[in-house]
Amino acid sequence: MGCMDTLRSVALFVAAAVLEIGGAWLVWQGVREHRGLAWIGGGVIALGLYGFVATLQPDANFGRILAAYGGVFVAGSLLWGMVADGFRPDRYDVGGALVCLVGVAVIMYAPRAA
Repeated sequence: MGCMDTLRSVALFVAAAVLEIGGAWLVWQGVREHRGLAWIGGGVIALGLYGFVATLQPDANFGRILAAYGGVFVAGSLLWGMVADGFRPDRYDVGGALVCLVGVAVIMYAPRAA
């Protein structure tokens, strides 16, 4: 995978994280915080868009993309919670997220035979 493919892949993981985490958060707000159907609908749309964005990854292996995205989701969820809800992760949260991101790098960007 070349440098431009790697940058594109990282950007797509960030976009997917914003859509999936944001979509889930909107549904949460609509249901748990009683903000209504518009919030829930926005969340459902964002979640659908997440599914589409994942297909744009340069790697063609569904299992690899979703496995790697799991690590991005872990770290992104903690960041989202910090920004949107004032959550303060402890050292175990941060350590776990870093382990996940190392896993993402190994899964997605390790050199492989063509």
